[in-house]
Amino acid sequence: MSVAGTDVETGPASGRKARRGAALVFFGTAGLLFAASVAITVLSGAAMETMGAVPMAGGWLLSGIWLPLCGQSWLETAACFMGMWLVMMAAMMLPSLTPVLWRYRGAAFTAEASRPGSFAAMVGASYFAVWTGLGLLVFLTGAVLAQAAILWPTLGRLGPIGGGLLVLIAGLSQFSRWKAHLLASCRSASPQALLEWPRPLEALRAGALLGLRCCASCVGPMAVLIAGGVMDLPLMIGVTIAVTAERLLPAKAQIAEATGMAMAATGILLLAQALQ
Repeated sequence: MSVAGTDVETGPASGRKARRGAALVFFGTAGLLFAASVAITVLSGAAMETMGAVPMAGGWLLSGIWLPLCGQSWLETAACFMGMWLVMMAAMMLPSLTPVLWRYRGAAFTAEASRPGSFAAMVGASYFAVWTGLGLLVFLTGAVLAQAAILWPTLGRLGPIGGGLLVLIAGLSQFSRWKAHLLASCRSASPQALLEWPRPLEALRAGALLGLRCCASCVGPMAVLIAGGVMDLPLMIGVTIAVTAERLLPAKAQIAEATGMAMAATGILLLAQALQ
């Protein structure tokens, strides 16, 4: 009787202790990854400032991030951009992604997967693979536009107007039903698939779908970041706060609408300045 009583008394306590330990390891690891990505992003931004920019027709500066500088090849330029992009996305997205990954880990644990943490890691890896693909698309588009602006000065003079329009459209998109639907999907991301089929392929698939929804819902804020300067640290912090608040706060907080108003107002101001 005494042995049975000890098992009953210590079992739940041991389980709670194990859960606390798992949470400590999980969130501690996420915190370390976040801190490292922030540090590397800050250092990368400082390095980019030393590279300078290219003066363009129309009185604006083209960031050297889109061009081969100091004897670089296009492949080296793309590799540098992609490295900075991936680290920057980790710094920007981990605050809102970490709670979601914890839910996926819990689902894998409930489904009695042997290593539930590895399933969460696979979801995260697949998620950032999608962001990497978006980064490549962003670089190719930016590089083509940069070359066109250099080759055709008349087109280059439209840079400030184009930037203002991009920010204005990005702000207006924050009010769309499309944006609201995507945000709702991000908030309600369900690990149900892992509960039913705790397999690596399902984890990778779940991460990819989450990444696609996330990229689509972040089109507006990311457009503002690209227009204002991809490695602009204050702007990056602002976009990170906006994106995180959009996903973690309830819809009634209307964060997307509030940031949309600020973005649209900024776009109008930029257009007014460009047309003077």
